[in-house]
Amino acid sequence: MDIALVIGGLVLILVGFIGSALPVIPGPPLSWLGYLMLRWTGYVADNENYDTALWIMLFFVILVTVLDYVVPVWGTKKWGGSRAGMIGATAGLIVGLFLGPLGIVLGPFAGAFLGELVTGKKERDALRAGWGSFLGFLLGVGMKLMVCATLLFLFIYHLVR
Repeated sequence: MDIALVIGGLVLILVGFIGSALPVIPGPPLSWLGYLMLRWTGYVADNENYDTALWIMLFFVILVTVLDYVVPVWGTKKWGGSRAGMIGATAGLIVGLFLGPLGIVLGPFAGAFLGELVTGKKERDALRAGWGSFLGFLLGVGMKLMVCATLLFLFIYHLVR
């Protein structure tokens, strides 16, 4: 049973990495659940360090999950975007999902840019809003990847310890 839980936990952590870039998969929460699965194995039975790390990481998972919704909006607004730009960035991200990794990265930028153009903004202002959306997206992905990488490290650390 320990082997099945370890494999399941590792799979969840790896899917969490994928979910850090794809908005339809909740990356950090899945990675945390994978780390939690290690709790029911003989590898960490009654390990106080594991329990402390588990709850600290839950805090960071919740924080990053909340910030993931705030940071792209903040980036778009910070760089002069409007509601149309934010809606466009979201639509661009959804369309970008079907265009592969490059689409996922460039979709929010293109969507915010087009959303701002539709409202009548000049190209220069629309480009600024698109840039802000792109930076916000990258920052959100970066935060989620750091949390997932930390969970993977802790998983392996407690597994081989």
